Amino acid sequence: MHTIWKGSIQFGLVSIPVKLHAATENKSVSFRNLHKKCHTPIKYEKVCPVCEETVENEDIVKGHEMNDGRFVVVNEEELKELKEAKTEKAVEILDFIHIDEIDPVYFNRSYYLGPDDGGSKAYALLRKALSDTRKVGIAKIMIRSKEQLAVLRIRDETLLMETLHYPDEIRASADVPNVPSSENIDKKELDTAVLLIEQLTANFEPEKYEDEYRENLLALIDSKQNGESVVTPEKEEKPDNVTDLMDALQASVDRTKKKSGGKKTTTAKKQTASKKSS
Repeated sequence: MHTIWKGSIQFGLVSIPVKLHAATENKSVSFRNLHKKCHTPIKYEKVCPVCEETVENEDIVKGHEMNDGRFVVVNEEELKELKEAKTEKAVEILDFIHIDEIDPVYFNRSYYLGPDDGGSKAYALLRKALSDTRKVGIAKIMIRSKEQLAVLRIRDETLLMETLHYPDEIRASADVPNVPSSENIDKKELDTAVLLIEQLTANFEPEKYEDEYRENLLALIDSKQNGESVVTPEKEEKPDNVTDLMDALQASVDRTKKKSGGKKTTTAKKQTASKKSS
């Protein structure tokens, strides 16, 4: 399992060296956009609409857009200073709580934490303490240039860290339009609805749920692999350096002619007149 982060879990004076691994993976079926004519993958270039030129990465700066359409430019050095102030490689546990106190809307992404060299005993100690107290740890960690709020809990004898949204990242449910405040519910209808819920109540077994759309999509792709639907993109023709140089020289000549206008003609006439007089 690929390690995406190395650091330590810290609570009180205890420090546990750990490695961070992604606990989930995206299995969505992806597609490339192809040119319908030749089935070549389409390129996406960074182009400045004002200068009308392709922009290289070294010519791009970061800007935060304000409400009036202007941008506040922040350079890489300023961002680096802020990151370095918070990049201590640690999962700092701030509090211990009961996980039932966390509304599921706060959960974001899941990661496994495994012990690094020399951390097995302390790792097992924290795991046992969390299990006995039936609590989870609320912590902070810096991942991908963002300070994340997280919860540490146990899953199958392994410490699992789930990043949480901050409160100001959760939209207010009161802003959802057309939610009825109260309705007169007929008792017979309610009893029937409750009975239906009870009949459909079961233990949560995630294995019995499948992404039917993805399975059908993969089956469709598999059925097309031996047919005419499999296409080979045409190879991009790249001109050699001689052609490139010739084009550049000709373009330079043409541009010079446009800029000079009739000056060359006048000069030529003067030179001809001078020769005749001599």
